Amino acid sequence: MSGITGVTNDTYVRLLIRSMRLQQWTKNVFVLSPLLFSLHLFDGHILLRSLAGFFLFSFLASAIYILNDIVDAKVDRSHPVKRQRPIASGALPVSLAVFAVALIVPITLGLAALIHLDFALILIGYFVLNVVYSYALKKAVIIDVMTIAASFVLRIVAGAVIIDVPISEWLLICTSLLALFLGFSKRRHEITVLEADAHIHRPVLLEYSTYFLDQMISLVTASTLICYILYTVDAETVDKFGSNALLYTTPFVLYGLFRYYYLVHQRNTGGDPTSEFLSDVPLLIDVFLYAITVIGILYLR
Repeated sequence: MSGITGVTNDTYVRLLIRSMRLQQWTKNVFVLSPLLFSLHLFDGHILLRSLAGFFLFSFLASAIYILNDIVDAKVDRSHPVKRQRPIASGALPVSLAVFAVALIVPITLGLAALIHLDFALILIGYFVLNVVYSYALKKAVIIDVMTIAASFVLRIVAGAVIIDVPISEWLLICTSLLALFLGFSKRRHEITVLEADAHIHRPVLLEYSTYFLDQMISLVTASTLICYILYTVDAETVDKFGSNALLYTTPFVLYGLFRYYYLVHQRNTGGDPTSEFLSDVPLLIDVFLYAITVIGILYLR
């Protein structure tokens, strides 16, 4: 591959790794959430299975990112940021990107099947959903964001299935609402940044407006908070954890939602939830304190 172009194999490997978007793996922490709330966080065997699920889900998600870049390469070339991506810029040959997807997907699914067949089936469902999204669903107003939310729900389901624990309906509802919040915020950021050219980069943006998206964001923000509070005081939750102390984590959830809302409206960010989480110190501290508090409430009883 180094031949005429003078590009080395090492360079192609680095470009492939960039296309895998390893920084986006933080989204797959949702796969670990059933482990936390199952009260098995410090069970070595179950912890290893959950971590295996996290990495397998992450590799499959990376294959989907590469596939998306292949599908969107032409449009991405006119985007102020996405045109720098390896495939859109032409630095990474499409043939090599296709080969990488064809290699990652079967290996990941095969390893998943060896660990837990139902987990592998969920991964297949996640892959199919995202392929359909890349070719069709991303063009359907509202459905595009709901598909993103469904992908997060599948992360929760996968995390529960691989360690054989019951799936909390509250956890699924809260996750789907939070994902809708992030998804609508992302659409708002795209409209704000790209302005009149927004629909060229993502045709479905022609169907959105900042006013409409602000209404949707406000709706799911309130719904997420209310749902979480109801979860913490639900009789089943109190019975499982022997306390209603989770209610006292609500300020962290409230601040996290408000902080992100602030970033979207005052800083005109929100286009990449992962980047916001990793770069915004107050938000990062809030999530850390929430996690530590939850661990303390659930495990130091």
